[in-house]
Amino acid sequence: MEWKREFQRSLPLMGHRNWILVVDKAYPWQSGNGITTINTGMPLVKVLEEVVTALGASTHAKPVFYTDKEMESMTEDMAKGVDAYREQLKKVLEGQTTQAILHDDVFPKIDAAAKLFNIFVLKTEETIAYSSVFIELDCAYWGPEKEKALREKMGK
Repeated sequence: MEWKREFQRSLPLMGHRNWILVVDKAYPWQSGNGITTINTGMPLVKVLEEVVTALGASTHAKPVFYTDKEMESMTEDMAKGVDAYREQLKKVLEGQTTQAILHDDVFPKIDAAAKLFNIFVLKTEETIAYSSVFIELDCAYWGPEKEKALREKMGK
């Protein structure tokens, strides 16, 4: 459970604009600065459950979850176990802000963030294609409405 200790140690340092990626086994080991990759050796859903629980207890970071749109069209004949995986994922992410986007559309977001902010990658044993979950962190106590009101007050 080394990954859990590292994640719990790192979470208080993370904030808006950081990303947490819970990825399948084939996800590449990225080489950019500020990218930490940890091999959990665990099933993706179990790792994601831990991450969702930790983020739910956080007072500073609010997650926005991205899943691969391709997952919606996957069938059992394409990837054995995909139906059960989708059901598990639905349960774990119930009540969360979640967006399904094309797999290739998430990478420019991560790439842009990685230029200035840290990315925390939790690699799992999952072998179903398009099963990775990408989590963009936002501020839990300050949102767009408050920011807009502040800017208006400042005359900006």
